Amino acid sequence: MSNLTSFIIRRVLIMIPMMVIISIICFIITELQPGDFLSQYLDNPRISPEQIEALRQELGLDKPAYYRYMLWVKNIVTKLDFGYSFSYQRPVFDLIWERMGWTVGISLMTILLQWVIAIPLGIFSAFHPYSFWDYTFAVIAFVGISIPEFFLALLLMFFALNARYTYIGGLFSPEFIGTPWSVAKFIDLLKHLWIPLIVIGVSGVGGLYRVMRANLLDTVGSPFVNALRARGLDERTVRRHAVKNALNPLVSIAGMELPNVFSGTILASIVLNLPTIGPFFYNALLNHDQYLVMSFLMFIALITQIGNLLADITLALVDPRIRVA
Repeated sequence: MSNLTSFIIRRVLIMIPMMVIISIICFIITELQPGDFLSQYLDNPRISPEQIEALRQELGLDKPAYYRYMLWVKNIVTKLDFGYSFSYQRPVFDLIWERMGWTVGISLMTILLQWVIAIPLGIFSAFHPYSFWDYTFAVIAFVGISIPEFFLALLLMFFALNARYTYIGGLFSPEFIGTPWSVAKFIDLLKHLWIPLIVIGVSGVGGLYRVMRANLLDTVGSPFVNALRARGLDERTVRRHAVKNALNPLVSIAGMELPNVFSGTILASIVLNLPTIGPFFYNALLNHDQYLVMSFLMFIALITQIGNLLADITLALVDPRIRVA
């Protein structure tokens, strides 16, 4: 068995107790919320206390907390059943799976956009430090990091409406919702997609730009770069080696990008009416929909661990100085 294979097996085995600990923490956090799903009906004169108590027994909310947790974990392990959504009256797994495609798709496109924009700008700024463009990109990056996503979404929607741009909100125009895929529907998707990608990705672009610029500035001033120049290598070759070494730390950052983008889509999805998991999570928090909240948090934790594992493997493959042993 190779070192890489044994490393992957060890990391996967470590994920199991980590997910157990995270599940306990998620359950405790949801239990600390005052009230439960049925608390919203207490002030409803049409529902008697007896009916609420009957519903509580039917939903299993009258059971002790430890019993509900053990039953939830048992159903996940044995049946892949993440519980039942009280608000939507459907299995949690079905609700998450329905919106998983758009959530993952938008997140991956956002990460790709972030890297395509941030890396070249960071390289340019590092090779032209303290120039006019360096200061300009730095200001734009700080503004992008600072501006709240929901405010940027509202701002873009305002300007788009003033410019009589009608492709705002959601991912499709009303006439394309529920219709089979076609060239016209794909073009309509692209017309709707640019606002969500900018809103979700702008803060990540600023952060990646700063990291790339700082890493490359440190690398350019390192002894091995001076040694390459002393050996007579042309400047283009020297810069290529410097960029390659400066990119290595960004591989580790990439492991955290997916969960960050996932969490970043929550507010943007609510404001822009996107068919992602974010609005489900927000409504579940408001309605004390315990199993939907816990499953979403567990999903984010799993994505984080998988992302870190893939980042470590990629770093070991691209950097010969890294040894998984």
